[in-house]
Amino acid sequence: MLKLPRFRAAAVQASPVYLNPGATADKAASLVREAAGNGAKLVAFPEVFVPGYPYWNWITDPITGSAWFEKLVKASVLVPGPEVDVVRKAARDTGCYVVLGVNERSPVSLGAIYNTLVFIGPDGALLGKHRKLVPTWAEKLTWTGGDGSSLRVYDTEIGRLGGLACGENTNTLARFALLGQGELVHVASYISLPVAPPDYDMAEAIKLRAIAHSFEGKIFTIVSCSTVSEEIITAMETVVPDARARLQRKSSAFSGIIGPDGRLVGAPLIDDEGIVYADIDLERCIQPKQMHDIVGHYNRFDIFDLRVNRRPLAPLDLADGERTTGEAAEQGFTPIPLRSEA
Repeated sequence: MLKLPRFRAAAVQASPVYLNPGATADKAASLVREAAGNGAKLVAFPEVFVPGYPYWNWITDPITGSAWFEKLVKASVLVPGPEVDVVRKAARDTGCYVVLGVNERSPVSLGAIYNTLVFIGPDGALLGKHRKLVPTWAEKLTWTGGDGSSLRVYDTEIGRLGGLACGENTNTLARFALLGQGELVHVASYISLPVAPPDYDMAEAIKLRAIAHSFEGKIFTIVSCSTVSEEIITAMETVVPDARARLQRKSSAFSGIIGPDGRLVGAPLIDDEGIVYADIDLERCIQPKQMHDIVGHYNRFDIFDLRVNRRPLAPLDLADGERTTGEAAEQGFTPIPLRSEA
């Protein structure tokens, strides 16, 4: 007889130790232990939590922001790498699944940073990673787009687990690509964006996207969003004098958990740091699918045909007796060391 998992999920809403990857990894590990101590089996972190979001892209010109891009390159991390290993140890020590947002440095290019979600198992193993497919608006000044190889769902003890970063959760085809692989638990990682246009309510927009995915797919969505700390504001005041006024706007961060009926499970967090918890029962996904199952009976696959290119992409193909392509080729290189790694 089919028996679906029940577990407690935790969505972290917090700020990084800005542009300090080691200290932020330590903070993430501490938060994993805190959430596990409260019964969580899945802990979700915000977009690029390690070591923070490039707010300068939204408040200054590209030339001024270039110096900050260099800071972020130096503070970005390799996957796998020592900072991620700190969080992997916390996952192993607590028996938690962890989804962690990082700025991932390319091992072959000093000009490429990826907005990456790292999926970690309860034994500390790297299940995989997802690189954000398309950076949003001003983010294009910082991040390189990922490829389809990371549009994957992981078969875990807590259900089939997938995730997307921030604006990707508006990409209907990307979301369907995960649902079509049987996704039941979705992690949506976000950043607080108080510098959005004046009539844009970021917290409401985040909630709306999560409700849409959960309701359409009849699944659970765990939303984790970062906050803007005093440390971040102070750093950005060195970029433009009015940074504080731009970054203190309220209703800019939402973290919460949405059920398969599109309703909140428990109380969300708006703007403040903390951890949101909710008990998830995947059996709740069955009944709503009887009415609308868009990856089953409520679709016409004889009419609609979605094809996903999951071929890994890399700067070149290497032929050393055996053809090596994509991510395998990238991993075949010794990463370019930064000064602290040399």
